[in-house]
Amino acid sequence: MSNDTVTPIRNAVRTFNKHALNPVMLQLAGRKHWYASVIRHTGRRSGRRYATPVVAEKIDGGFLIPLPYGPRVDWLRNVIAAGQATITNGGETHEVTRPEIIDLPEASLHLPARRRRAFELFGVNKFVKVTLAQ
Repeated sequence: MSNDTVTPIRNAVRTFNKHALNPVMLQLAGRKHWYASVIRHTGRRSGRRYATPVVAEKIDGGFLIPLPYGPRVDWLRNVIAAGQATITNGGETHEVTRPEIIDLPEASLHLPARRRRAFELFGVNKFVKVTLAQ
């Protein structure tokens, strides 16, 4: 299933996660020994600060975040507009910049084989790569 086109099922899951699961996930995301991270970003129109749970893979010089709902999600549009965000991962907070949407073949260069296969299995073929701020 490609995530370039949001299917009705994928959209329903995204909506459920946004309104029901994400508020619960934010209680644990970003903590040490937890798989989910938190990305903090500023609304591109409202200027309001938001926190969104994501899976952020630490890579050399930054993070790689899978985009299971494609590249048109609000949090990513905010991060791209601002050019920066803050990620809390494993109990540590990092300023990140230069968000870049990449495809699975490029992301695979940074992922362990097991993680790459999992993303392939679930049809995740878009990622955002961010760089640690200097």
